[in-house]
Amino acid sequence: MPIFRTVEGGGFTEIRAAIAVAEHLSFRAAADALSMSPTALSSNVRALEDRLGIRLFNRTTRSVSLTSAGEEFIASVAPSLAAIEQAMQAAGSHGTRPSGTLRINSSVTGAHEILTPLIQAYMARHPAVQVELSSESRLVDVVLEGCDAGIRLAESVPAEMVAVPLPFGLDFCVVGATGYFAGHPAPRTPLDLAAHSCIRSRASGGGIYRWEFEQNGETLEIDVPGALTLDDQSLMLKAAIAGMGLAYISRAIAAEAIASGRLVTVLEDWVAGSSPLCLYYPRNRNTSAALRALIDLIRADSGSRG
Repeated sequence: MPIFRTVEGGGFTEIRAAIAVAEHLSFRAAADALSMSPTALSSNVRALEDRLGIRLFNRTTRSVSLTSAGEEFIASVAPSLAAIEQAMQAAGSHGTRPSGTLRINSSVTGAHEILTPLIQAYMARHPAVQVELSSESRLVDVVLEGCDAGIRLAESVPAEMVAVPLPFGLDFCVVGATGYFAGHPAPRTPLDLAAHSCIRSRASGGGIYRWEFEQNGETLEIDVPGALTLDDQSLMLKAAIAGMGLAYISRAIAAEAIASGRLVTVLEDWVAGSSPLCLYYPRNRNTSAALRALIDLIRADSGSRG
């Protein structure tokens, strides 16, 4: 029969009782230390001896001492019991204190949006948490990928997931290099894009993404012309800076190049509004303290902005 029958009963309690007696060399003192009655403690030690088939202690009316077999047994199990109890305490602390690793999978554009305003603030508040932020264009199953949560456009969040709206969304802009505009007049309306070289992008579903515009209630979706098609915003940024054409790109990704003058924005009056982003996580899973802390931060930020 296994000694460790249950976590809090059976062999576990019996071994704890035996170790206490070995430490105090007194059944009464050991019982006091464990907040047990002397009778209960003695019964636990006797049950352990019966299970092992050996005598652990020599008992007289005046003294208690370990047998040679008892010394060997206690020396073997005491470190293991201490390690188990320490592990149980550490595991229990995860229920209330944010710690460990928080794994988030995001779209590439979403990762650029959340890195500095959200993840930076979160890590400053919870230094005991390690954040792993992975990004890719395709929508992945966060459960199969071993992630705690995902970041995607609200419209892309799977129906079975719990969605937490972020206090900001994705903002896009049309950009081109100053060198490109030296040979091409800047477009004034989205229809002018027909005369330009555009860096097309492939959507996660496999089709070509149609550039989205709106102005005064009018919306347009344009399948722009272009000889180059990419599926990564970082590559699109690099191509645009190199003057290979106009790009429809996340403002967060292009911000540095725009600020430095390497890229120029056009059609600002036609750029569509922000697309809402959400953090999402499995509905039927225990939520870690680290993830709960991130959700609380998002909701607090949303409330302050509201």
